[in-house]
Amino acid sequence: MRQFRTVEEGIEDYFRVHPDEIDDYLTEVFQEYAQDNDTGALLASLRVIARVRGLNQLAGSVGLSRQGLQKALSSDGNPRLGNITAIMRAMGYCLLPQKLPPTPLSSPQ
Repeated sequence: MRQFRTVEEGIEDYFRVHPDEIDDYLTEVFQEYAQDNDTGALLASLRVIARVRGLNQLAGSVGLSRQGLQKALSSDGNPRLGNITAIMRAMGYCLLPQKLPPTPLSSPQ
């Protein structure tokens, strides 16, 4: 029987070969999250990069167990902001606010 890779596995393999593209990928992921608030997609993308960087090492840097890290980044996970901040810092990133273009609901009256 032929075994197929998941999309996440394909993306992981790509970033293992092209780690220099992770920065742009994360920027795009967070821009999409700012537009659609799809937490599951954001966590899935962070999970992929966490696997590329090494779950055990990353979990140790964050102060979570490997299972705790996987749970925080699972599709039904609900990590605290502090956990996301720690995970991003351990991967070499930080969360920075970025001004969004005004929307009809948020524009000044």
